Amino acid sequence: QVQLVESGGGMVQTGDSLRLSCAASGRTFGRNAVGWFRQAPGKEREFVAAVIWTSGVTLYSDSVKGRFTISRDIAKNTVYLQMNSLRPDDTAVYYCAATKYYANNYSASNQYDYWGQGTQVTVSS
Repeated sequence: QVQLVESGGGMVQTGDSLRLSCAASGRTFGRNAVGWFRQAPGKEREFVAAVIWTSGVTLYSDSVKGRFTISRDIAKNTVYLQMNSLRPDDTAVYYCAATKYYANNYSASNQYDYWGQGTQVTVSS
């Protein structure tokens, strides 16, 4: 089994940056993907970004493309989400997730098998 632990959230102001970390333990990701999702109060869970562990190929939602960067450190078995130019609508609980198998749509939350507990990101105006 894979355990995922997010960290790095906090309270920042508009325009600031944060780097979230997702540390995996238990097993390696192998050919699976690791993604970031976020959920604001009263809103549905939203895909943010994903990285294919083996290849490093990345995928971003339109709302964060150009501002956020997902990366992975293979040696540390950790995935990062560098968030720049933060704005209030980025405020949400951010979750790290991992797939067991190949997925046709890595932006779909139901394709992910493992989930972290989430880390709060709050961006004030």
